[in-house]
Amino acid sequence: MFASIFNTPESVFTQFDRLRRELDEVFTDSRAPSSIRSVAYGSAPPLNVGRTPRSVEVYAFAPGLDASKIDVTLDRGVLRISGERVADVPEKDVKTTVYARERSAGRFTRSVSLPDDVDPDQVTATYRDGVLQVSIARKEAVQPKRITVQ
Repeated sequence: MFASIFNTPESVFTQFDRLRRELDEVFTDSRAPSSIRSVAYGSAPPLNVGRTPRSVEVYAFAPGLDASKIDVTLDRGVLRISGERVADVPEKDVKTTVYARERSAGRFTRSVSLPDDVDPDQVTATYRDGVLQVSIARKEAVQPKRITVQ
């Protein structure tokens, strides 16, 4: 009596998938996030955050950036990494058709809340091979101490 939605030449799921791809393209081109809690894919570098007994380590994976254009600040326990990725613009005389654009361009900012035991006076940041490493020393009071038994 009723035709199945799965048996149509172009199913409802195919149409939803096409609509999702078109909306992704709209939001990616405008550099606008789809909601207040999300960011456009690729717009901010992914982070790894961890700690050792002596420091808190933050790694930001941001290939293709100029190290002099990366800004790292530490204020009231919040580490902020910001910068700008320049877009690859084709020559004006060449007509280019873009089929996919996965590398975003523009300004980005990432913020990480740090534990209370970090020492804001002992921070180092290095950028090599597309990876920014920020190392923040932990205060001496929280360092493990070996106690000798008498």
